[in-house]
Amino acid sequence: MKFLDEAKIYIKAGGGGNGAVSFRREKYIEYGGPDGGDGGNGGNVYIRAVDGLNTLIDYRFRQHFKAERGKDGAGKNKTGHGGKDLTLPVPLGTQIYDELKEEIIADLTEVDQVFMIASGGSGGFGNTRFKSSTNRAPRNANKGTPGEEITIWLRMKLIADCGIIGLPNAGKSTLLSKISHANPKVSDYPFTTLNPVLGVVYHDDDNFVIADIPGLIEGAHTGTGLGHKFLSHIERCPVLIHLISLEEIDLYKTYKIVREEIKQYGNDIFEKPEIIILNKLDLFDEEETQEKINDFSDKLGKKVLVISAEENIGIDAFKDELTKFIGNKKKEEIKKEKWLP
Repeated sequence: MKFLDEAKIYIKAGGGGNGAVSFRREKYIEYGGPDGGDGGNGGNVYIRAVDGLNTLIDYRFRQHFKAERGKDGAGKNKTGHGGKDLTLPVPLGTQIYDELKEEIIADLTEVDQVFMIASGGSGGFGNTRFKSSTNRAPRNANKGTPGEEITIWLRMKLIADCGIIGLPNAGKSTLLSKISHANPKVSDYPFTTLNPVLGVVYHDDDNFVIADIPGLIEGAHTGTGLGHKFLSHIERCPVLIHLISLEEIDLYKTYKIVREEIKQYGNDIFEKPEIIILNKLDLFDEEETQEKINDFSDKLGKKVLVISAEENIGIDAFKDELTKFIGNKKKEEIKKEKWLP
């Protein structure tokens, strides 16, 4: 299934049915009277977040969605049937923007979370409603009101516990394939990953979701390479995994390139905590590269993990660190939500 994380659609709720103008004509009843029923209400349009979807491709070839109109009223005080509601399923993590992309209307972050995007019109009153002591035979009825209509943007942001960032060919896809059951495309050329890929990691009776983001290059914020097209998918990740290949001549410069692009993107991603991983240890002698690793760690003033995703070197230690890190973050969030001491 093709990946699509943004779609523009037009939505129209159902209009209300018209009220009826009708009079009784019953045998053995000397005087008739108005008996026109009301029109039915138009259907509403809802957007629901569902589990199991990871793309908005369903909204690429169909962009217009309309709920059913309410039925007209009829004689014998029959009210018209209400129009059927329309519910549009979207992936978990979908945001709804206005037509100009200036305002977030809703953010669907929970399974089965529902938002009514357009309200159906009200059914019109039949002539029975207008009967009075001075108007015994009203010949007027109301038309139903139109349903709301709106053009919106749907923008999907993947929900993951952590996201892998780095330059192309740092080994992000290989790492994801080794620590989860995901099967991302793995090749020895840059930009192998063209779309974000999710994988679930199981470790020590715990599990968490990792997102592999297409590689960044210098100048990405100006549109170079794949640009910042997919960085929105790590906005929700509480933790980042910054993967750097030991093949890079200057590790610190490589690190700063990616950090600068994230800073240029904004949206507080730059402030997120990160685990820094040096990959492809299998290509070098550990003793020969130790000085290079130590120099890089000293410049950062941070702890650095060294692994080989290809040969599974250091993967268990990395999983332990990641599980501990994510677990602590989740506890912090629970404390914030429940006001625990």
